[in-house]
Amino acid sequence: MAFELQAIAEAAVNAVLARLDIDGEDVEVAVLACNDTRIAKLNADFREKPTATNVLSWPAAELGAQIDGEMPHAPMPDYSGALELGDIAISYDTCMAEATAAGKTAQDHVMHLMIHGTLHLLGYDHMRDQDATLMETLEVEILEKMGIDDPYYSPSAD
Repeated sequence: MAFELQAIAEAAVNAVLARLDIDGEDVEVAVLACNDTRIAKLNADFREKPTATNVLSWPAAELGAQIDGEMPHAPMPDYSGALELGDIAISYDTCMAEATAAGKTAQDHVMHLMIHGTLHLLGYDHMRDQDATLMETLEVEILEKMGIDDPYYSPSAD
């Protein structure tokens, strides 16, 4: 999974940067692949939620918009020209369980979560309604361009 995760992470980050028209030449994102035990500890330490989750992210800079539904601030490179976005942790256990339960391929589900995490690194969030709509719309657009179905669509909702 480690080699596949690296390829998925690179594809996800590049797709997000391309969609947002951000130069991705010197972009840095650290990715930690872990199990539910490790991600639950991280979730407890950083979010005070001692449960496993699928993905966590730690932005290098606060880029979030002040007004609900507005675009986040653009990331700025450091003195060397590198654009350090932050860190993402993803739990193999939770991802596999969610993919199986939803009838999705693990690769497509992990791609979605890596795109989701990358958007968080760039200041996107889903705590407020319009921010959530903006973030989900971008996720769906990026995934569609990659040939992956809308992860929020449910046939039972029709």
